[in-house]
Amino acid sequence: MRINRLTLVAGVALALLGSVAFAADKKTVAVTSIVEHPALNAARDGVKKALEDAGYKDGDTLNFQFETAQGSPATAAQIAQKYVGEKADVIVGIATPSAQAALAATKDIPIVFTAVTDPVAAQLVKDPAKPEGNVTGVTDATPMPDQLKLIQAIAPNAKKIGFIYNPGEANSVVQLENMKKATAALGFETIEAPATKSADVGAAAQSLIGKADAIFVPTDNLVVSALEAVITVGTENKIPVFSGDTNGVERGAVASIGVDYFKSGVLAGEMVVRILKGEKPSAIPVAVPSATDLFLNQKTAGPMGVTLPADLVAKAKTVVK
Repeated sequence: MRINRLTLVAGVALALLGSVAFAADKKTVAVTSIVEHPALNAARDGVKKALEDAGYKDGDTLNFQFETAQGSPATAAQIAQKYVGEKADVIVGIATPSAQAALAATKDIPIVFTAVTDPVAAQLVKDPAKPEGNVTGVTDATPMPDQLKLIQAIAPNAKKIGFIYNPGEANSVVQLENMKKATAALGFETIEAPATKSADVGAAAQSLIGKADAIFVPTDNLVVSALEAVITVGTENKIPVFSGDTNGVERGAVASIGVDYFKSGVLAGEMVVRILKGEKPSAIPVAVPSATDLFLNQKTAGPMGVTLPADLVAKAKTVVK
C-alpha cells in the first residue's frame, strides 16, 4: 500500500504532539530526607505508596526523585536548591532540617513535610489549622506525658530520665522542653545529654551512666541514626532505653509509643496528590496522626534490667521476641 507523504508527515507530527502532551502530564515529586534510617525511610515509602494508589506510577505518569542529605543541613540546602532549579511540581521534606531547607529555597513550589514534631517552632507554618504560603504536612508529635507513663509502667523506680538530643535541631529542642515540663509535672527529673554529631551519641549515652535510671531517645534524626550505640550502653549497664520512634524498638530499645511512620508518609502522600490535582497547600491543614502504636522488645528487656508487664504485652501492636 502506498502512503501519501503528507499523510506520513501528519502522522509523525501527531505522534510527536502526543509524546509532548504525555511529558507535560508527567509530574515530578522530589523527596528530600535529612538522613536515612528506618523511620524516615518508612515515611518516604508511604509517600510513594499514596502516589501509586492515586495512579501516579514512577517512570510513567510520575518522576519520583529521592535524595538524602546524610545528616548535613548544608547538603539539605543544596538538594532543595537543585529541586527548585529542576522545577519540581511538589517537594516533600522528610524531617525538620530538610523541610526547612526546602522552604528556604522556594516560596512558590508547594512543599509537604512529614516526620516534623513541631512545625510552628520550626517556622514552617504559623497556624497548623490554617497554614499560609506554600507549606503543609504531617507531624509526628507524641505527647511526652504518654512517653513518661510508659516508662513508669515498665521501670517504676526510674525517676531520672536521660535525654539524648542534638541541640542544633529545633525539633529536638522542642521535645526537650516538653520532656522537662512533663517530668516536672509527674515528679521525674530530666538529665540532658547533648550530641552534635552522630559520633558523639555513644559518649552522650555513657555520660548518663550512674546519673540516669532510664534513657529516652526522642525523634532526633542524628541520635536515631546512631541508636545502636545507645542500646549498647543500656544493655551493658542495665539502663532501659526508650524510644520516641517505634522503629527504634526493632533496633533494640525496650519500648516506644508513637506514630507509624509509614502511615504518616501515606498521609503526606495523599496531600501531595491533592496538590497535584490543583489544591493549594494553604487549603490543607497540617495533619496529626490519630493513632499511636505501642512497640515492646522482650529480647532486650532483661539485659536492660526490666520486666515487661503482661497487660502491656497483651495490647502492644508489636512485640520483638
